[in-house]
Amino acid sequence: MTDIHSNITIPTTKVKESSLTQLDLANIKFGHAFTDHMFVVDYDNGEWINPQIRPFGPIQMHPATSSIHYGQSIFEGMKAHRNNEGEIVFFRMNDHAARFCYSAKRMAMPEIPKGLFRKGIMELVKLDQAWVPQEKGYSLYIRPYMFATDEFIGIRRSSHYKFMVILSPVAGYYSGAVEVYASTKYTRAAPGGTGMAKVAGNYAAAILPAEEIKDNGYDQILWLDGRNHTNLQEIGTMNVFAVINGEVHTPSLFEGTILPGITRDSVIQLLKKWDIPVHEREISIHELIEAQQKGHIDEMFGSGTAATISPIKGFGYDDRHYEVTLGDDNSISAKLKKILQEIKQGNATESFGWVEKLA
Repeated sequence: MTDIHSNITIPTTKVKESSLTQLDLANIKFGHAFTDHMFVVDYDNGEWINPQIRPFGPIQMHPATSSIHYGQSIFEGMKAHRNNEGEIVFFRMNDHAARFCYSAKRMAMPEIPKGLFRKGIMELVKLDQAWVPQEKGYSLYIRPYMFATDEFIGIRRSSHYKFMVILSPVAGYYSGAVEVYASTKYTRAAPGGTGMAKVAGNYAAAILPAEEIKDNGYDQILWLDGRNHTNLQEIGTMNVFAVINGEVHTPSLFEGTILPGITRDSVIQLLKKWDIPVHEREISIHELIEAQQKGHIDEMFGSGTAATISPIKGFGYDDRHYEVTLGDDNSISAKLKKILQEIKQGNATESFGWVEKLA
């Protein structure tokens, strides 16, 4: 069945003069520069209304806006690239839309129709397509998000929401290998919580732990499970993988405490296609330490939209540090990064149906 929102006409108000000429791409910081326009649509008592594209800029909010007080806010993160022919391509947009709807459902928010999600992004990127970098290693980061807008103080499901999309030209998020620390002091998520959803509060609660980790010389926090602080969960903004004796291991999503990363799923599908054994299971920090001490860890890496694949060169636990071998150009992580970047950029043949061009 065709989504009626796929064929709507979105009213557009254009800027008088683009700010693209002010963009210093060579010195750009992730998430600091934004394109000329944004997509906005409101939800009012069961209906999505007033979709529009308008100049990027501040929005007015009531002091009692419920999302400010009670955190009913979700988001996604995806990218648009240019292929070798200069065409703009998207990676797994439908899967991002599905995860966004899961997050909305978990937070008692309305699910945005996939056609409206896609249409808003497509039309916005088409209008601001000059902002999609041609340079290698750069892309256009796409941030869809939604928040409650009822003007009241009180905890209940809101009747009004705002869905928005903003765009930001970016370079790579991580420039090299990272070191992570497995913390037993803090917990990211517990069974029955919001770990599987891309909820704003999950990231807010991680700011202090991340700062403490960086103060101790580490780049990212390696989250452990909320019950016993024993089993690996995820790394900051990435899912985690360990290659042990030639086989790939990653924490299972079974308990619902780990974000089901789009890149994570892509990695698993590619590994299976390559006939490389991949195991989704519980992995304890003690097992990881033992494997490191016996020399059984071939490599470790994180996966995510921002970083794609980020090698891990060491991890800390209980005030001890453990070095991890970095893979060479023939390593699993290097091969994954190369093919995923080529696929995302629309420059490699893939049989999964992950990539689509700007219509």
